[in-house]
Amino acid sequence: NYEEGGENCLLHGDNESEKLLSEIVGAGAIPNQRHANMESLYDYGSRAGYWRLYNLLTKKYHVPCTVFAVGMALERNPPVCESMKYAIQHCGWEVASHGYRWWDYQNVAMDVEREHIARSVQIHKDVLGVRPVGMYQGKPNVNTRRLVMEEGGFLYDSDAYDDDLPYWTTTPEGQPHLVIPYTLSENDMKFASPNGFSHGKEFSTYLKDNLTYLLEEGRNGSPKMMSVGLHCRLVGRPGRAKGLEEFLEFVESLGDDVWVTTRAEIAKHWYKNHYPGGGSGRSSL
Repeated sequence: NYEEGGENCLLHGDNESEKLLSEIVGAGAIPNQRHANMESLYDYGSRAGYWRLYNLLTKKYHVPCTVFAVGMALERNPPVCESMKYAIQHCGWEVASHGYRWWDYQNVAMDVEREHIARSVQIHKDVLGVRPVGMYQGKPNVNTRRLVMEEGGFLYDSDAYDDDLPYWTTTPEGQPHLVIPYTLSENDMKFASPNGFSHGKEFSTYLKDNLTYLLEEGRNGSPKMMSVGLHCRLVGRPGRAKGLEEFLEFVESLGDDVWVTTRAEIAKHWYKNHYPGGGSGRSSL
């Protein structure tokens, strides 16, 4: 998740400071004031954490991944955009939309959210040279999926946590729409929550246990998908990144028993092999 630069901040035109997913567990938003420590913690993600993860995934392990990127965050960091463009072209990365702002959209007006979705798509085109084919608003409301369908051009959205496999729903017009669920459990956000991970070893152990169990299910004829959520300002810290590295070593040791890929590639596989009605859907975006 690339969010740093799109969070709540008076410098971004907001009326309160950010409160979520930082080293200050349980922080509250401060109305009409800047929060110096929170701003600095988020800056760590874009200044240091992103590059640590980028080097780990592109240079040491050559792992394709999906980046959920906030539009405003992309606009604010041209060097990061250039690195993502390289990774898209040479490392098999996908950059999906994480909305225009890293806001809670629960009570945001539909017209504003609609405009934000469209604006984020245009930012991706402008700074990365390619439109996003996936969408993960992250903090959506009951209208978000309908607005994503309305915008069009997406192969999937990931605003769901309700299955271990992708599944189909339908647009208001009755057309198939693919949902590729995400995760809040196999996710470094637990470093920033009470009773969550306290160090990298706990993170790697949990991820390895999760993958081992799913792999056993797959060998018994019921393969599954596993997502791992990462944030630059969280797992980008060295001790936590070491835990991620240990997990990647484990994944590498499994060889062809696991398919490490992007959500866009999963979507294309699902369109080709699991399209409703037994046919093959359009996935040429």
